[in-house]
Amino acid sequence: MAAARVLVVDDEKLIRWSLRQRLEAAGYDVAEAGDGAGALRACADEVDLVILDYRLPDTDGVALLPKIKALRPDAVVIMLTAHESVASAVEAIKLGAFHYVNKPVHDEEMLLLAQQALETTRLRREVTALRERAAAPFSFDAIVGESAPMARAKELLRRIASSPASTVLLTGESGTGKDLAAKAVHYGSARAAAPFVNVTCSAIPETLLESELFGHERGAFTDAKGLKQGLLEQADGGSVFLDEIGEMSLLLQAKLLRFLEEKAFRRVGGSADIRVDVRVIAATNRNLEDAVRAGRFREDLYYRLRVLPVALPPLRERTGDVALLAARFVEGFNREFGKKVRGLAPDARAALDAYPWPGNVRELRNVLERAVLLAEGDLLRAEDVSILAPPAPLASGFELPAGGVALETLEKDLVVQALKRSGGNQTRAGKLLGLNRDQIRYRIEKFGLERGPEPG
Repeated sequence: MAAARVLVVDDEKLIRWSLRQRLEAAGYDVAEAGDGAGALRACADEVDLVILDYRLPDTDGVALLPKIKALRPDAVVIMLTAHESVASAVEAIKLGAFHYVNKPVHDEEMLLLAQQALETTRLRREVTALRERAAAPFSFDAIVGESAPMARAKELLRRIASSPASTVLLTGESGTGKDLAAKAVHYGSARAAAPFVNVTCSAIPETLLESELFGHERGAFTDAKGLKQGLLEQADGGSVFLDEIGEMSLLLQAKLLRFLEEKAFRRVGGSADIRVDVRVIAATNRNLEDAVRAGRFREDLYYRLRVLPVALPPLRERTGDVALLAARFVEGFNREFGKKVRGLAPDARAALDAYPWPGNVRELRNVLERAVLLAEGDLLRAEDVSILAPPAPLASGFELPAGGVALETLEKDLVVQALKRSGGNQTRAGKLLGLNRDQIRYRIEKFGLERGPEPG
């Protein structure tokens, strides 16, 4: 391991020489500078610790400190001065100095401080590296796609990530990657070091969702035996991803709207406002405008959320992206399963390109996971992805009646027929219509078919 590099900045040559001798004897790589300009030139190279005199010929340490931190953010700084000054000490600490020492400096004291300061540098760099590794799978580079619709969506997501926007609305069919987009916005922003909290609104019972989001006070309800911080509180400084927000109850929608407007909320059973700085990223595969018209979603919340809407395109509209995604998935599953699949044979590529992908990227991933797991050769062939079975097109003899047809009535009739033919199994009914489970479930709810198709 390379020796830590220490920069000694002092206008007194004897002090620089003395510190250098002691630090090099302890195993450090030491550089010197006699003024501020020399210190900044020295910072062009890697620096772990700067021992900085307060008074310099061309500047002072407090003025120089921010410039050093701008060049070397990870470096720690120990300030030296022969003029004891509480004001300058406080100012130096505010600007990021690790410690403040009065001259004359005792060798043992300086070595101990140097050791502590360098340990701080090491820990900072480890934390930074861990954060970068944790965020890497959710970077914008992880969003695969070069098609025009996807390129536009990614560019908009990048701009939102770097903005101070407090709300984002992601829309798109199920499986289009809204969760990955939300993480890319978080980890691509200045909030990346703070928490990212994922809440699937449909997965938590309505009676519990309020407590999960806002927390509760002791005694707020029967099982509230202690104070609990909500997820919004835990995510302070970071992002909260509210997936399937269209499933949230109207009562909770009102409380969420108040939080978005005032940046404040109250725990269940509480009387004091709690303020947090959180970016809310909401996502839905439903048409919220339809939900607003039906009275299932608050209009004021809808317009508050859609200040920055991003529509993620379905895979069938992303020309050329299926092959790119397939290559990425095969590479990942090779690592995960210890396989050596080189890619897709032409017939497999043709099959993937011909399929309409009603389940979007999620469905493609599932198909390739199964194919790689069961593959016997080094190339995936059409039979390896034989799960792909696009629904048959309508007979060429079908014609629109002269008097027209009520499209909703026709859609409902087709859903009813598919449910009958599949014995009420929603997944199989969806496949008969080229829909995934979420899409068929939406239509079942839309037409009030929750109890199954009407008897024929």
